[in-house]
Amino acid sequence: MIIRETDRLRIRGWNETDRDLFAEINSDPKVMEFFAFRRSRTESDALFDRIGRGISETGFGFFALALRDSDTPVGFCGLALTDLEPHLPNGTIEIGWRLALPFWGKGYVTEAAAALLDYGFTERSLGEIVSFAVPANTRSTAVMKRLGMRPDPNRDFDHPRVPDTHAHLKRHVLYAITADEWTRRVPAQG
Repeated sequence: MIIRETDRLRIRGWNETDRDLFAEINSDPKVMEFFAFRRSRTESDALFDRIGRGISETGFGFFALALRDSDTPVGFCGLALTDLEPHLPNGTIEIGWRLALPFWGKGYVTEAAAALLDYGFTERSLGEIVSFAVPANTRSTAVMKRLGMRPDPNRDFDHPRVPDTHAHLKRHVLYAITADEWTRRVPAQG
């Protein structure tokens, strides 16, 4: 299932052959710098299966991100339902991403995330999409800004699934964009 294609990328459902790349991403210390733990292969495979089930059941989740010309997987980007009550109400849609290190610095995340914001607002009729990260994760917050998302300091929160042993990773800043803001940013064509 292909969700969207851009000039360089394909945003699609996961294939069994993507498991190795998914595991690589989830265990790489640089990629996972702002997360409290890395995943073992077993943990990564379980997450891979859970994401696939979620996409099948809801149409939301972190989709595989692949190079358009070869279908080589490079990471993931998606629109996912959050489960962070009371910080974010049920039904809140988060946009998030993760790329394998060799594919950093090429603009892939911004390209894919822009396509998914458009998909979320135009095809899924979402009213708002949020993203959040540790404040020190300036690579991710820079993408949020490039996408036209705005910081919403009143909604910053301490992530409930980050253990106290990693206090420096608990605080998360939240960025948001509404359908109206997206429409004003990206005028309709034709």
